Amino acid sequence: MVVDLVVIGTGITLGPVHNSAFILLLASQRGVRKGLAFLLSWLANLVAVVACVVLLTGGTPPAPRSVPSTAAIAAKLAFGVGLVVFGGYWWRRPPRPYRPPSWAGRIDNASLGTAAGLAWLLQPWAMVGAGAATVVDADLSSLSAWLTLTGYCLLATLSLLVMELYTVRAPTAAEARLSALRSWLEQHQDQLIVALSLLVGLWLTAKAAYQLVAA
Repeated sequence: MVVDLVVIGTGITLGPVHNSAFILLLASQRGVRKGLAFLLSWLANLVAVVACVVLLTGGTPPAPRSVPSTAAIAAKLAFGVGLVVFGGYWWRRPPRPYRPPSWAGRIDNASLGTAAGLAWLLQPWAMVGAGAATVVDADLSSLSAWLTLTGYCLLATLSLLVMELYTVRAPTAAEARLSALRSWLEQHQDQLIVALSLLVGLWLTAKAAYQLVAA
C-alpha cells in the first residue's frame, strides 16, 4: 500500500493543469488568500475521500481473496487501464498549440469560493479514485497506517504547499520564478500529462493484475 500511495501521490502533485492554475491564482489580486483557499479545498477533497473509504471499511482491510478485496483490486486495475488508455490517446493525438482555458482570464476577479471550487474541478479524479481503492487496505489499528495516509494526502498537496509558502516568504522572487514555471508547464503540458498518466497507469495495471492472478 505504501509504495502505491507514493506513486499515486507523486502523480497527483506533479500534474501540470492544477499547478498552472494555482500559479495564476497566486499572481492575481489577493493571490495568497485565493491560493490558500485552493490549497485547503484540494487537501480537504483528498481527506474526505480517504475518510469515506475508512468509514466503509471500518479501518480494517478486507480479508484476502474476499469479494471486497477482489473488488478493490479490480477497481485499481480499471483506474490503471483508464489512465494508460488516456495517456495513449493524448500521446497519439495531433499536436495542438496551447490555449489558456476560458476561466483563466477571470481568475483575477475570482472569489475565495471560486478558488476553492476550482480545486475540486481540477483534481485528477482518476488518480484520486485509484488512491481510494488503495486505501481500502489500510489497517488503522497501527500507527504506521495513519502516518501513511497522512503522508499520502500531504504528498498529493506538496507542490501547492511549496508554492504557497514561497509566495508568502518571498513574493517578488516567487512571482518571477513561478511565472517562468507556469510558462514551462504550459509548453510541456501534453508531455507531462502523457508521462504521468502512463507511468501511474502502468504501475497500477501491473500491480493489480499480479494481485488478481496471485489471489
